[in-house]
Amino acid sequence: MDLKISRRRDSRGFGAVPVTEGTIDFRGYRTWYRIVGEDIGGRLPVVVLHGGPGATHQYLEPLDVLAESGRRIVFYDQIGCGRSDRPTDPAFFETQTFVDELVTLRVALGLHRVHLVGQSWGGMLAMQYALERPAGLASIVVADSPADMGQWVSEANRLRAALPSDVQRVLAEHEAAGTTTAPEYGAAVEIFYRKHVCRLDPWPDPFVRTAEALERDNFVYLVMNGPSEFHVIGKLASWSILDRLHEIETPTLLISGAHDEATPAIVGAIAERIPHAEWVLFEESSHTPHLEQPDAFSATVRAFLAGVESGSRTLQTAHTIS
Repeated sequence: MDLKISRRRDSRGFGAVPVTEGTIDFRGYRTWYRIVGEDIGGRLPVVVLHGGPGATHQYLEPLDVLAESGRRIVFYDQIGCGRSDRPTDPAFFETQTFVDELVTLRVALGLHRVHLVGQSWGGMLAMQYALERPAGLASIVVADSPADMGQWVSEANRLRAALPSDVQRVLAEHEAAGTTTAPEYGAAVEIFYRKHVCRLDPWPDPFVRTAEALERDNFVYLVMNGPSEFHVIGKLASWSILDRLHEIETPTLLISGAHDEATPAIVGAIAERIPHAEWVLFEESSHTPHLEQPDAFSATVRAFLAGVESGSRTLQTAHTIS
């Protein structure tokens, strides 16, 4: 396991936050990780699971503010993207591959008891992992995620139907022709993304860096998902754990935005199936409330983690943050 240790000042300018970077071995390849902060007063580390599949951790970097409350925040680029190695065999990539990688990461870094914060596909991964009932999983935060890709596609296409007719025409024509790599298709997809993925204008730097990384290499995204959020033809097309969600006994916080492509119908289906799950809806956000309403998002997650650790968490089936 390769390792590099440094320190940086926290976002408020007080103190020095330790930062550790390295790689772990996974199935003959290397998975890159970064750890920000240190555990203080019994607080547990947080492992952050990014979306995609095939995106990078960069758009979630603002979550390192969670380290300022005295806990380690573990970021990593999932195998096949970012600073991790990139196998080129499509057969390598399955849902279980990413579950096994998370297991390997925990063992390699000695993360005996942890919280998971997963966004989009990362939340899907968190739920899939929780179904294995792993030892030491204190809680999961599932942000902007579906539990059934059929429902996801149905809702995404419902939102797509509200786009201008010329945008819909471009999307349909290129999908029918198999020319989804055309710049016109990408431009039409971006219109959807600016309504339902990140509504900030301009897009913040962490989001842009992940978007640019995906533009340079979207191999894993194409294999697992497909050419866009609403044209899912990859290996996840038939993925669903809806009928197993009742098995998740881990404390769960669900987060979504009012304009999210993970619509209330999608998140509501999860909330009603995971026992005692708490759901927080961010009114001014779409698919990235950690960027669109960052202070409220971090405060919500901090309170949830602290409540789990103290045993004093007050369950609420749902509430809204404006």
